[in-house]
Amino acid sequence: MSPFFKKAVSSNNVTAQEATDAVRTLLRYIGENPNREGLIETPDRYCRALLELTEGYSANPEEILSTTFESQSDEMVLLKDIEFTSTCEHHLLSFSGKAHVAYIPSEGRIVGLSKLARIVDTFSQRLQVQERLTQQVAEAIQTHLKPQGVAVVFEGMHSCMCVRGVRKQSAKMVTSTMLGLFRESPASRNEFMSFITRN
Repeated sequence: MSPFFKKAVSSNNVTAQEATDAVRTLLRYIGENPNREGLIETPDRYCRALLELTEGYSANPEEILSTTFESQSDEMVLLKDIEFTSTCEHHLLSFSGKAHVAYIPSEGRIVGLSKLARIVDTFSQRLQVQERLTQQVAEAIQTHLKPQGVAVVFEGMHSCMCVRGVRKQSAKMVTSTMLGLFRESPASRNEFMSFITRN
């Protein structure tokens, strides 16, 4: 038996069997035969992949950001070029790219850099729109770290725009959220933007 079928019933009382049956229905809907050799295991593989792509629902931002360290720094901390992949909630197609996350410490408290990447993963591994994803990352850091300011920029390429609809292969979406000093101070905002655009 596949590991997928060993998972407990979901919070919505949908069993693994019901989920894979739904995928088989979709395969028939597009004119395929879910019983042919190449597709027999596809429903199981798809459901396991979907669970992996949406692991962020089980992550806790407060827990991720709960461990801080003492520092005398009150200057910007920036982690740039964080790779991410998310799933568009409108078409269930992927979008991916890079995120840039910065904060200005408050009261001498900093967080491990890997935690910033984990926060990006937490919210990107859910069904999303990029605008909300950007805001959620920034607000989680602001809420749980209470820094002087937070700046977040996401740059994404969207499959729903590249492979269907208008089919614009090179179009890139850029979204930003600025909180605290990054919103209030043009100098802080400009410093952040100059760092993330620098090669």
